[in-house]
Amino acid sequence: MTRRDQVTDAAIATLAADGLRGLTHRAVDRAAGLPEGSCSYYFRTRQALLEATVTRLAALDDVDLIPPGMLEGPPPALPPEAIVDLVAATVERSATEHRARMLARYELSIEATRRPELRAALAAVGERYRLLAAGLLAAAGAADPQRQGRALVAFLDGLIYDRIAGAGRKPLTHEEIRASVAEAVAAMTRHPSGS
Repeated sequence: MTRRDQVTDAAIATLAADGLRGLTHRAVDRAAGLPEGSCSYYFRTRQALLEATVTRLAALDDVDLIPPGMLEGPPPALPPEAIVDLVAATVERSATEHRARMLARYELSIEATRRPELRAALAAVGERYRLLAAGLLAAAGAADPQRQGRALVAFLDGLIYDRIAGAGRKPLTHEEIRASVAEAVAAMTRHPSGS
């Protein structure tokens, strides 16, 4: 792990624990256990720190949530059942073992509504996952994979958000999430009769 990774990992932890208001260079230095001024040495501005944190979140997710090689070249042809397994596992892991990352991502997403540069960084990262979803659905026979890929990612995001911040209601179980994902994927890969 590089020192820059150590700083951005501390920024992720700070965002998850204290929100955007708590994210300062000094707070990140404390969270990383580094001398004061370390964060600002690597990321002179708050914007630079935010954008680097977005990039680090994506790099961590690429390793922990996406099967090896799946983001390189065209996605493999997977049967709908394998897509369901991948999406359901992503929801589960994002809401549990990678919960802090998701909380940090939510903080960054809200901030991006006011910062066009941050929105551009988040959109670029998100587009990779939308293209992956579209490619997986296309290989599984989806009729409109570009639109359906975006919808599948939005559905996944909603399931994760509900699991993490679900307004006090009983969260969906893993089995309920998997059943819901299976229904969505089946609907997206089934062709209307006669086509």
